[in-house]
Amino acid sequence: KLAARRAGATNADLKRLSGGDVFAQILPVLRGLGEVTITKHIIDLDANPMVPDGWEVIEHHKGGQFEFDPSKIVPYLDEGQKDGKVIKGHELRKKLANQPVFNANLLDWYLAHRNLIPEECKGKATFFWGTIYRNSYGSLCVRYLVWDGSEWHWHCHWLDSDWDGHNPAASRK
Repeated sequence: KLAARRAGATNADLKRLSGGDVFAQILPVLRGLGEVTITKHIIDLDANPMVPDGWEVIEHHKGGQFEFDPSKIVPYLDEGQKDGKVIKGHELRKKLANQPVFNANLLDWYLAHRNLIPEECKGKATFFWGTIYRNSYGSLCVRYLVWDGSEWHWHCHWLDSDWDGHNPAASRK
């Protein structure tokens, strides 16, 4: 356990290692009979985003080919969201215009790779401000990633609503 901690492993990593047949798959590597191959995940932040039925994309900031590295994705809160304050979505949108926020392509990639969503995202609604939609009711909204207690989902929040300290933007470090 100490060696795992020195390597940066989390409790979730240790739990996953002890689940199912994961350790049996790693044992040949420990015994010198196999090797580890690191998978690189490239996320196309230039692609057109997923558009729910009846919605339209109002704004989509492209972000190039992003090689997934969780240390390069950080939660960002505007001053208007800190210390118990709230800010309206339209105002927050303006303030985030110069921030390197991720678009909805990262959200959809996370949902396709749920095992790579950081545990720190639980208890928050992480927003992907690089893509602004108009939903089927005509309201502008931003999609977000949320843990419902048993699995990950996406939902949306209208720009007419308030954002607080539990609503960070996914931002590039």
